[in-house]
Amino acid sequence: MKDKTMNKETSDVKKAFLASIPVMAGYIVLGIGFGIILKTKGYGVIWAVLMSLFVYAGSMQYVLVNLLTSGASLITTALTTLMVNARHLFYGISMIDRYKGAGRKKPYLMFALTDETYSLVCSEESVKGAEDRYKYYFFLSLFNQSYWITGSLIGSVLGSLISFSTEGIDFVLTALFVTIFVEQWLSVKDHRWAMTGVVCSAVCLLIFGSENFLIPAMICITAVLLALKNKAVRGKESGENEVRAKESRVDEQCTFDNDSGCRSSGYSRTQSSAISDFRWK
Repeated sequence: MKDKTMNKETSDVKKAFLASIPVMAGYIVLGIGFGIILKTKGYGVIWAVLMSLFVYAGSMQYVLVNLLTSGASLITTALTTLMVNARHLFYGISMIDRYKGAGRKKPYLMFALTDETYSLVCSEESVKGAEDRYKYYFFLSLFNQSYWITGSLIGSVLGSLISFSTEGIDFVLTALFVTIFVEQWLSVKDHRWAMTGVVCSAVCLLIFGSENFLIPAMICITAVLLALKNKAVRGKESGENEVRAKESRVDEQCTFDNDSGCRSSGYSRTQSSAISDFRWK
């Protein structure tokens, strides 16, 4: 029994590692870019490792380099962080039910939720077959952060050994986001949700400009998705009410006699049960 339990735990860890391999390639490259930029600004290996360990904010770490070198105030840093990472407010809302039973793992799962981790956690195909989904989420998040820390460490060391221009190196973040979007697009047939994000972002970009469109776009996307969800819920409730009404009419018309069917209306017990089963699907 003990060996069987250990095999299940090992299986979840292995599954999490295999799912994280695509992220490993991107995160190590991104982390190297961050470590190099940080080193060129005068911050060494310790800074790179500690920031990736305790901040772990992806694009915000790139922005933080400039905030550190420019001597920005705490208020400026806080507001900038809110602007850059505003999307995580919406990520968090969508993960409330998914992480509800995570127990002691929940704080770390919340901390380690990045764009790429979010994409994998929300993928039912990714989590399919996991014995303990919360353990799978935990190790998936842990592996992803370890790749980022490793990349930051390598980049910081390379930055101290090799001198070269870092111009455009932060574009790897944009490239990674595009890759994630394309992969998600190809993996599903229903593109309404993706198109909602594209259209809302494009409209807000035209209205508010490239410097201020992020938060309005997030609000717009959330409002549209909530509206679509409420419409779907109302449609489902309407369908269930219709089935209940039909079943009620059947019950009124039918008189059951032991195993015989419905005498007056011609409905059989099997037909009535089928209607009842349909109601709960």
